Amino acid sequence: MKWPSHGSNPQHLFKYMGLELPEKYIDFSANINPLGPPPVLKKKWNDLFQEITVYPDPFAEKLTSRISENEQISNDSILIGNGGAELITLVARFLTGKKVLVVEPTFSEYEKACRANYCEIHYHQLKEPSFALSIDELRLSLHSVDAVFLCNPNNPTGIQYPVSTILSIIEESEKQNCFVILDEAFYDFLLDYHSFIPYINKFRNLMIIRSMTKMFAIPGLRLGYVAANPDIIAELGRLQPHWSINTIALLAGELCLQDIEFIKKSQIYILEERERLHAFFYQNNFEITPSQVNFYLLRDPFLTDQFSLFEFLLHKGIIPRHTFNFPGLEGNWLRFAIKSNLENSALMEVLLEWRQLH
Repeated sequence: MKWPSHGSNPQHLFKYMGLELPEKYIDFSANINPLGPPPVLKKKWNDLFQEITVYPDPFAEKLTSRISENEQISNDSILIGNGGAELITLVARFLTGKKVLVVEPTFSEYEKACRANYCEIHYHQLKEPSFALSIDELRLSLHSVDAVFLCNPNNPTGIQYPVSTILSIIEESEKQNCFVILDEAFYDFLLDYHSFIPYINKFRNLMIIRSMTKMFAIPGLRLGYVAANPDIIAELGRLQPHWSINTIALLAGELCLQDIEFIKKSQIYILEERERLHAFFYQNNFEITPSQVNFYLLRDPFLTDQFSLFEFLLHKGIIPRHTFNFPGLEGNWLRFAIKSNLENSALMEVLLEWRQLH
């Protein structure tokens, strides 16, 4: 069976499963802020629409300056992109033909983009259920590759790695002339995240990718950025198609970054809902990963594989993200986004029904 390679668009999942998409369902497969976009976007939407006839700024100067100010790095250390997917593709082109290490389980686009650019892929597999990352275990692998992809907090586990471990990986990689591509797509869901962006001034081998579609719930607009040494940014920029980011996305990005209150509100909401969900899972003997963001892995430890639970949930209109295309998981976990209070309660109700039957 050819499984869909991403969450969302559940019609494709149901098609591959040979099932009919129900009229009512809750999609837990896409890790988007359940509060939706910042209210300022709706308020200003008519103003944004007026700009639809204007060509986008190819240098994204205003949004770049806003990020520069927020992160305290130079404008030439930032490249705005059409979401994290484009930025991953640009990095893969930058690495064409190189040996690339992917720390698994993780986002499948790293491998897909690198393979498309004739990279030789190597793997470092983290072990369940803790999925702990150790520099001692990783060090040997870094000696034989040109770049390593690392997602922090990690997708799909939701785990945030220790600051000391990430720094050790960056330092060891620098000694080995190995690039570190640190994907921080979900960093802003954490109340206490230690940003690694300041380290781009010290480590020329470090590239940091950030998505703006997750926190601000604008995946349809596509927006993100990469922070790195100016020489790397210049090279990535040369690889980027012209008019890559549309005018409305650029303007929306400026509005979103100004709404600090919305970010804080989202972080607190996610924390409270995650604690409520986790308490239920522990009470009802479901195993979960120690996620610190807006999604998590879950499994029923009484099953040898999770397919029967997956199928049960789909029939109930609950759509999790399968993990058949995550190396090291192979369907043995299900990933769920944290949704609204009512939607999370609906999930708990269905899982309680499952537990009563099993």
